[in-house]
Formats: sequence, structure tokens, C-alpha cells
Amino acid sequence: MKAIILAGGNGTRLRPLTNCLHKSILPIFNKPMIFYSLEAIAKTGIKDVIIIISPIVVSTYLKLVGSGARFGLNVSFKVQENPMGISHAILECESEIKGHNVLVYLSDNIFGPDFDFSPAVANFNEGCELFFKKVPDPQRFGVPTLDGRKVLRLTEKPENPDSDYACVGLYIFDTKACEYIKTLEPSARGEYEVTDLNNIYIQDGAAKANFLDAFWSDAGTHDSLHEANEYFYNLNK
Repeated sequence: MKAIILAGGNGTRLRPLTNCLHKSILPIFNKPMIFYSLEAIAKTGIKDVIIIISPIVVSTYLKLVGSGARFGLNVSFKVQENPMGISHAILECESEIKGHNVLVYLSDNIFGPDFDFSPAVANFNEGCELFFKKVPDPQRFGVPTLDGRKVLRLTEKPENPDSDYACVGLYIFDTKACEYIKTLEPSARGEYEVTDLNNIYIQDGAAKANFLDAFWSDAGTHDSLHEANEYFYNLNK
């Protein structure tokens, strides 16, 4: 299995912090945000990681992450000229992940140390793995319609969510992902949505749902960035 970390977003919700600093290098307590995803992936035993970055921050990430050796990883970089959604970013890596299952990790997703997704990686064979967390503001995320713990469908940023769960920014896909992405149409906001990719797997009965009790923050807003900093400060003091 290979991994893709998406770090190409502009972080508009975090301005003015991101006027001159890229979102994924903002500090979470004592280290840059992207280090959390690299460290979490390293624990799973995955070695090959592709980081999707914006063309304006290439030198920054080369200096900060380098080859990935400090994490025990083999890191390469893929420049995404035009951010067009998570599914589009996965497809940009098609040649690198061909024939491999892939873990996709959004770099602004911060998990507590008690969340270990290594078993999900080790036991993965086919289909996709989705991870859900109960949140107070599900309308910000992909939201599942549930029958018990069975996911019937996902809806991207719904005005009236069917549940109070969010689909967190961590996914595992089998080798069919890129072929499925090629069948997608852009959403109303002009992006190739990962929610649409997930719904293909759900409709095929090939998606497994995991429900988290651990700390999780989508550190893409001022409030959630502060929450993540406070959590790790309290954990480490």
C-alpha cells in the first residue's frame, strides 16, 4: 500500500495566518501540522508517500520534509497546478499508485495518539475504508445517511444533515479508485469530490464504516486550529 497526503489547499478559512504561511506548516503545539500525518502513516508500516503540494510552496516542503527519511518514509512530491478536489488529486498520482491500494490523508486532519488505524491498513484487501466522527457541525463535511452503522450514502456539506457524523479526512481505497474517478463529473463548485468516489464504493456494497471515539480535528478553521493546539498542549505539558 502507498499513501497520498493532500497538502495543496490554500487555507482560505485560516486567513490572515495563511497569507504568508501555507496551512499545512502552521504549528500544532510543537511541530508543523503536516508532521502529524507523516508520523501517523509511518506507524502503519507504509513506506512510500506522495505529498500533493501547491507550486508556490515546493521549496518550503522540500526543506521541511525532504526525502522523508527522518520519519522512516520514502517521500516524493506531486505539484497540483489547479486544485480541483480530492478525487482529482488522487488521479494526479495515478502513475505512482497504479496496482497499489492507497491510503489518502488530508493533512489538516489531526488525530489523537489513541487513534490507531494500523489494523485497518494491515487487514485491508479491497473496497474502501471510511472513518466517521460525531461532530457539532456536520454541515461542514461529508455526512453519512445511516441505517444503524451501515452507510447508505454520503452527502457533501448538506444544509440539513441526515446525521451528526462527519466523514473524516482519512480514506483507504483499492486499486479501482482511479478508474472510478474517471467516471465522475465535477460538482456544482467545480471539484471532483471524494464524496462521489466514496458513494460508488457504498453503492457497490464495498465500503466499510469505522466510527471514532478518539480526538479528531479538521484544523482548517481558527476555532479547530486552536482546539488542536490546546489538545496537544494539554497532552504534553
